[in-house]
Amino acid sequence: MQTMILRKGAEKRLKQGHLWVYSNEVDVKKTPLRGFAAGEQCTIESHSGQFLGVAFVNPNTLICGRLFSRDKQAVFDRSLIAHRLNIALSLRETRFDVPCYRLVFGDSDGMPGLVIDRFDQDFVVQISIAGMEMLKDDILAVLEKKLKPRSVLFKNDGKMRESEGLENYVEQATGELQEAELVENGVRFVAPVQQGQKTGWFYDHRLGRAALKPYVKGKKVLDLFSYVGGWGVQAAAFGASEVTCVDSSRLALDYVHKNAELNGLQDQVTSIEGDVFEVCKALREQGERFDVVIADPPAFIPRRKDQKAGEIAYQRLNQIAMRLLNKDGLLVSGSCSMHLQESTLLEIVRKTGRTLEKELQLIERFPQGPDHPIVPAIPETNYLKAMFFRVLPQS
Repeated sequence: MQTMILRKGAEKRLKQGHLWVYSNEVDVKKTPLRGFAAGEQCTIESHSGQFLGVAFVNPNTLICGRLFSRDKQAVFDRSLIAHRLNIALSLRETRFDVPCYRLVFGDSDGMPGLVIDRFDQDFVVQISIAGMEMLKDDILAVLEKKLKPRSVLFKNDGKMRESEGLENYVEQATGELQEAELVENGVRFVAPVQQGQKTGWFYDHRLGRAALKPYVKGKKVLDLFSYVGGWGVQAAAFGASEVTCVDSSRLALDYVHKNAELNGLQDQVTSIEGDVFEVCKALREQGERFDVVIADPPAFIPRRKDQKAGEIAYQRLNQIAMRLLNKDGLLVSGSCSMHLQESTLLEIVRKTGRTLEKELQLIERFPQGPDHPIVPAIPETNYLKAMFFRVLPQS
């Protein structure tokens, strides 16, 4: 196993618990990056020769090293995958009564570049780094031995793969899996795992969705960027009188109706296909108002360079959401942008409220669920936020 040596002082972040090595932190005179192969495992040392960890390497990416162990003898192989999977599984089985959750969350579970979503005995696997791609067969073998899956789908078509030099593909490893069934907060769903976004479902907002229950009974609800109805269908299941789901994807809205019907809620749930901003403008012109508006968009800030434009987009979205609320309405403002701090989103909503002469009360806030554990030293693993605001007219 080769050794990668860092520049003087570059070890500080790793000593504090971070797990990533950036290419500009490597002493390329002592250990040229071109001397490493994509996917190789190597030891990481400080400039003074202190051992820091063992990592996957890719010399062609900004994050050129991803630590997976602080043990000098560690090798990421089938045995370590089994060990880490057992640790990850124990958390999920402790926390959840139903086997529907994110089973593996990358660095947070000691398995960088690997995500596994579980839908009872169906599993969707996403690999995003070269080192983990080399272990694809081992990952499958461990899953088969430990959990005896009905099906395993490799949904390897994420944006990170291109930068890692990996091809995109979707491959059925075992069984057949076009769509997967799950239960979240007591509500049944089917997720389009083959054709849908990412793994087909977003487990991360589970806590916020559960908290809707006391706020939506008998209420008229608008779910913006609804995808397949994670928020909206649960709102209907919790007693909302009317739910309107808005999304630009016909496929997603087809699944909204499928999921509503699955729970006997087809009479409460309707949908509108189109650009969310344009649909909201039309709803306002038509005089439509709602008691609860859920604004949970895709990441408006996928990269740091998108920060300014993304913050403007969040401001626009929260403004149109507030304009559609009845008096004493509830705004659910969400974000999955890891580059948007919760404090920044709070400030955006505060300013928007003042612009519209609304009084706001922040009444609840929710991070990602416990199947998306956070590494305290890696802010990027703490990416999700959802805040419930009571929106009152200015008195």
